[in-house]
Amino acid sequence: MSMTGPQPHTFTYFDIERVISGTAFDQASADEAERLDARRVYVVVGGTLSRETDTVDRLKTSLGGRFAGVCNRMASHSPIDQVVDAANDARTNDADLILSVGGGSVTDGSKLIVLCLANDVRDTETLKRYAATGDLEPKAPTVRQVAVPTTLSGGEFNITAGGTDPVRHLKQIYRHPLHVPRTVILDPALTVHTPEWLWLSTGIRAVDHVTEDLCSINAVPYVDGTASHALRLLRDGLHRSKEDPVDLEARQNCLTGTWLSMIGSMAGVRRGASHGIGHQLGSTAGVPHGHTSCILLPHVLTFNKQVNAAQQEKVSIALDRPGVDASEAIGDLISSLGLPRRLRDVGVERSQFQEIAENAMHDHLIPSNPRKINGPDDVLEILEMAW
Repeated sequence: MSMTGPQPHTFTYFDIERVISGTAFDQASADEAERLDARRVYVVVGGTLSRETDTVDRLKTSLGGRFAGVCNRMASHSPIDQVVDAANDARTNDADLILSVGGGSVTDGSKLIVLCLANDVRDTETLKRYAATGDLEPKAPTVRQVAVPTTLSGGEFNITAGGTDPVRHLKQIYRHPLHVPRTVILDPALTVHTPEWLWLSTGIRAVDHVTEDLCSINAVPYVDGTASHALRLLRDGLHRSKEDPVDLEARQNCLTGTWLSMIGSMAGVRRGASHGIGHQLGSTAGVPHGHTSCILLPHVLTFNKQVNAAQQEKVSIALDRPGVDASEAIGDLISSLGLPRRLRDVGVERSQFQEIAENAMHDHLIPSNPRKINGPDDVLEILEMAW
């Protein structure tokens, strides 16, 4: 009989007060502004939604006199110069609530706006000092965020935000317990406007979250359960929403699967190289969040299999592919959705590999990859596999 006890573990509930579904985003946003007694709601909205839909007009109508302004310029990977510009505009407009409506870059950019407002940040050099590797600790925000996600990367359920230095092409992580939105509003009808490639690829980003959770160096049983169910919801929902883009039940399954995919973050489960290299593949080479997971995850699984094959089998079982290598099962899912599988398919040049590899070594998730990454050469091995 084994006398070995469970390893110490702490689950930290993030300060998300409510997750709302079943109510249209504009009505739910107005209801939350009233509940939170927000008088000046500053909206950060994705460019496509702003240009091609009536999203902003609907929010202006529902918020009425509470509408305080809008930023519709937040590029991929949340460039910090755009963040600072938006924060300065929100400050000028006396914002007391940030409402983000859009994908992961809009969500993360809004978290950084919250940071700027709390710490009187007015330029990029000061903002960089508040990164996790910087020399300043951010104050607790007083202006908080409500998030309406339209993609599946899941940042709305996390306390971290990524911001990219447009000069150094380096993505850095910013963190505070109150950077997580107070409320998340899940409206599958709004996601119909999301381009198919973006919807499906960020769905694979959520798959990446739970796959690396199941294969983590500090995996925990509770997260194994939520991650496995998330994989089932995402597998089903992504296939169905590709076949029928207006299948709102399928889209809700994807949104719910993404919500579950972030439970590992609350549990402190450490992810690995797919995320760690992916952060820098995005900022250095301009590859969208979702595509980084499509391209890297199968190869990171192959790289790691020698040390965590039993954990990887849990991924295969959740995808209804028992006995099949997790790298193959994940790869087949990606291919079935018509998403890119190779770095060359998304315009990455071999000449960029060294910079990507060196930048990746500064990412906070590289040290927690299941198979130890000793230096840039190991990252280069994975990049070559993905070429």
